[in-house]
Amino acid sequence: MSDTDDGVTERPTTYRAGFVSFVGRPNVGKSTLTNALVGEKVAITSSKPQTTRRAIRGIVHRPDGQVIIVDTPGVHRPRTLLGERLNDLVQSTLGDVDVIGFCVPANEPIGPGDRFINETLDHFPRAKKVAIVTKVDRAGKEKIAQQLLAVSELREWDAIVPTSGTEGTQLDALLMEITKLMPESPALYGADAITEETNEERISELIREAALEGVRDELPHSLAVLIEDMVEPDPDDDPSGPLRIFANLFVERDSQKSIVIGHKGERLKDVGIRARAEIESLLGGRHVYLNIRVKVAKEWQRDPKQLGRLGF
Repeated sequence: MSDTDDGVTERPTTYRAGFVSFVGRPNVGKSTLTNALVGEKVAITSSKPQTTRRAIRGIVHRPDGQVIIVDTPGVHRPRTLLGERLNDLVQSTLGDVDVIGFCVPANEPIGPGDRFINETLDHFPRAKKVAIVTKVDRAGKEKIAQQLLAVSELREWDAIVPTSGTEGTQLDALLMEITKLMPESPALYGADAITEETNEERISELIREAALEGVRDELPHSLAVLIEDMVEPDPDDDPSGPLRIFANLFVERDSQKSIVIGHKGERLKDVGIRARAEIESLLGGRHVYLNIRVKVAKEWQRDPKQLGRLGF
C-alpha cells in the first residue's frame, strides 16, 4: 500500500483475488499449510491420513490481493463410497480454481501416488500450477535440494516454493507467488472473513480431531461427528451459563464404540476435555458444556443414505 498526500492509504494499482487449491497425497501437510497461511485454525490436522473430508475455504488478506485457499481431501485409491466421493470432490474443486498448489513433502521420495496426481493436473489446463515442497523442517538442505530438483522434472511449473507450515518457513514467498498468478479482481470476501465454515461445522471437526488422537488401524476412517443441538443459556434464569453442545460421534462397529469410550469411559472423557478446550478457544473463551454420545452406524462409509445424513 501507499499513502497519498492527504494521508489516505491506497491499495496497489493492481489488485488480484482468486482461488488456490492445495492437492497431494494424504498427510503431506495441506491443512497445516492452510492454517499457517490463514493465521488461524480453519482446518483440523492429524497424523492420520484422510483427515480432511470437505473442501474448506480459508481466506488470506494481503495489501495486493486476496487469496482464497481451498483445502481438499488427499487424493488416494478409494476403497469405500466415501473415498470415491472425496476424490470426486477434489476433481470438481480443481475445475474451479485459478491456481493449483501440488504439495510434496521434502522428507519423502516422489512415488507413484505423487506421479498419478501430477498427471491428473493435465485435466485442468486453465489453472496455473505451483509446486510446493512441504515439511522442509523435517529434511536437511541436501535432501530439500534433491526434492526440488525431482519436482522440477515432473512438469513446467509456474513457480516452485519450499515451505513449512509448522515452522512458518517461506509462507510470505509462497503467498507472493500465488497472488501474482491470480486474476485482477476486487476482493471477493469482506475484510474480516477468515473462512466459510460455520461454527457448528468447525466444532464438529474439532471433536473429530480430538477423537482421532491415539486411534489406530481403520478406526480413524470410521469416525464421523454430527452436532445434534447447540443450546444457548436462558437469558432470564442463567444469562452467564455455558453454551450446551450435544454431539454424536459415529463409528461403524460395536467393537470400535468400546475403543472410543475406553475403560470406564476414560478415553471419551479425554476426548471431551481436549475438544472442549479447542471449542472454547474458537468461541473466544466462552464457557462450553460438551456432551458426546458414541453411536454405531454400521458400514456408514459404504451406505449412500448414511453418507447423505452425515453430510457427504
